[in-house]
Amino acid sequence: MAGSPDLWSRWGAFQRFEARGMKGGEALIQELNRIVYTSGVSSPVTSKRGLSARLRYLDSKAGRDALRDQGVSPRTLRTWMRSKGEVSPTAANRDKIDAAYWERRRENLIRSGWLARHLDNGGRGQRMEIYPVDQAHVPEARRRSTLSQRTLTVRYIWGDLVDAWAKKDADTIDEIWDDVITDLDSDYGAYAYVSSVGISG
Repeated sequence: MAGSPDLWSRWGAFQRFEARGMKGGEALIQELNRIVYTSGVSSPVTSKRGLSARLRYLDSKAGRDALRDQGVSPRTLRTWMRSKGEVSPTAANRDKIDAAYWERRRENLIRSGWLARHLDNGGRGQRMEIYPVDQAHVPEARRRSTLSQRTLTVRYIWGDLVDAWAKKDADTIDEIWDDVITDLDSDYGAYAYVSSVGISG
């Protein structure tokens, strides 16, 4: 397992006592996904506006390829595009359109460099809020001392993090998380597992 093996093994044991959380690397993946999902079309695919916006975004060779990858035939796609909203896709096809849209959105934010630049913030980095594991169900004798929310300004990791996230390389993301929490000094072992992570900006 990537990152500090001792760090993860200690927290693996702690999880057996009903601590609720996830590896910090998983929390980073979830937060990057959230940033991408909140940067795109806000209207749901079930609305006329949301559907039209997604189909416009996918009206390119790469977009049509993404739809084909989701199982949408070229003929069906032509029917939707020509109908100007008169022909409504089935619920299953709306799901395929939505999946193709978000996959293209993710790829475009990576390819353009927007996501890495946004997070790097001109070298100033971003504030990261780290929420500790939920110990409410852990027997009192097994609880860590009180864990509080921590806030760090994180710099220099963003290019590597986005690259690893783009490749779906969870091991490298674990290593990056290990680097982030070393800035917590002696407390860092308490944040190998977390409830969630928030990135401002």
